[in-house]
Amino acid sequence: MVNLYAMSQINNKECDSKMQFMLLFSRQGKLRLQKWYVAHPDKLKKKITRELITTILARKPKMSSFLEWKDVKVVYKRYASLYFCCAIEQNDNELLTLEIIHRYVELLDKYFGSVCELDIIFNFEKAYFILDELLVGGEIQETSKKNVLKAIAAQDLLQENRQLYYNNMVTFNS
Repeated sequence: MVNLYAMSQINNKECDSKMQFMLLFSRQGKLRLQKWYVAHPDKLKKKITRELITTILARKPKMSSFLEWKDVKVVYKRYASLYFCCAIEQNDNELLTLEIIHRYVELLDKYFGSVCELDIIFNFEKAYFILDELLVGGEIQETSKKNVLKAIAAQDLLQENRQLYYNNMVTFNS
C-alpha cells in the first residue's frame, strides 16, 4: 500500500500540491465528470476539456501517462472504458497524482462493485460525493479508504431516512 502522506513529502517539507481539475471521459470522448479546483470561465473550461480529451485520446496506449500541456502537467490513466485525467502544477508530484486517481477508482469500485461508465452516468452525484470526500480544494483530504466509505455509507443512510420520512408524510397527509 502506498503512503500518500509520505509521497507528499519532499526533503522533509510539505509539498504544497494542488490539483487544478479532474476530468472523467469515455473512449468516445464523452465527458462524464468534471471537477474544477481553479476558477475559469465556462468557455475556457470547455476549450480546455475539448483540447485535453482530443490530445489524450490521440495518444498510443504505451505512451507515458504524464504530459506537459500549456502551463500544467497532465496525469491520466485509463480504467476500462473511462479515462481519469488531472491537471497539476509544474512542481507537483505526478506519482502522487496517479496514486490519487487510483485511490478514487478503488473507492468507486468498492461503492459500485466494479465501477463502469454507466454507474458514473446514472449515479454522478455519488461519484462527485466520493471525490469530494477524497479531495477538498484540489488537495488530498482523506487518505483512508475506510473513512471515505464510512462517510458515504452515512450519507446514503441519511438519504434513505429522509426519503422514508417524506414517503410517510405523503401517506399520512393523503
